[in-house]
Amino acid sequence: MSDNRPDVTKDWQATQGQKSSATRLRLFAALCWIVAIGGEIAGIYLFYQHKFDHGNMPLLIGFLVGIAVFAIAGNLLWKAANRHDPARASDTARFFFQNQLGAIITLIAFLPLVFLILTDKNMDPQTKKVAGGLGAVLAVLATLVGVSYQPPSVEQYTQDMNACATQIKAGQPTTACSPDVAAQAQEIATDSASVTAATKDAQHPAGQDVVYWIAPEDGAKKSAEPHVFHLCAAVSPLKDKTVNSGSVTEAYAQNAIRITKQIEMEQKQCGFTVSQ
Repeated sequence: MSDNRPDVTKDWQATQGQKSSATRLRLFAALCWIVAIGGEIAGIYLFYQHKFDHGNMPLLIGFLVGIAVFAIAGNLLWKAANRHDPARASDTARFFFQNQLGAIITLIAFLPLVFLILTDKNMDPQTKKVAGGLGAVLAVLATLVGVSYQPPSVEQYTQDMNACATQIKAGQPTTACSPDVAAQAQEIATDSASVTAATKDAQHPAGQDVVYWIAPEDGAKKSAEPHVFHLCAAVSPLKDKTVNSGSVTEAYAQNAIRITKQIEMEQKQCGFTVSQ
């Protein structure tokens, strides 16, 4: 059957492995940021102890470089975590802060110390010039590393997963199948192929991409009471139920999670050709 409807899949969701990797990376990122801010606090303390009034430039530069190294490391780890478990673009506030948190933390780790360097009237002018300039450059560099210019999102991954599943089903090169979306796209493609193979009859010798599932209750979330999807509305599990129908990907978009395991039984109940 020719189906010209848009291929709308369920929302992409991070797997347990992806969530575990993201949690671990965020923990390491947080530790790096804590060290960076700790270095800033130590530097500010030494300022108020007048340790940099007459020299100690190497020590001050060491603080600035150390802050930059740990801030940049934390930023890179945080970005890697967001690739494993991104936020939703539709949740504007969370999406912004989750993706730009590295830049925000970097500014917190640098600005107070750089401000003290540039405004301290007791510091040696040469130390102030060199350390202030270096601090400003490092602050800008680390902040730019922390900015996410094209942050990933659940919506983007959903589109990629859909494109990947379409390419798999069509036997095309899987250019959209990044590691983040490939596994779930393969599940959709596999279920679509199983349904097509199981729904062959005289009118549809090539099979159909139409399945049936229990409709979610009014006002229920998509994830509430997940159900499997079936080959036709006449199967026994759907008796006396409110039923929705559509493609496999449309089923996934609501509260269906996989194809039934009773395929042969349902083929007989629906009048389809039973595979030998």
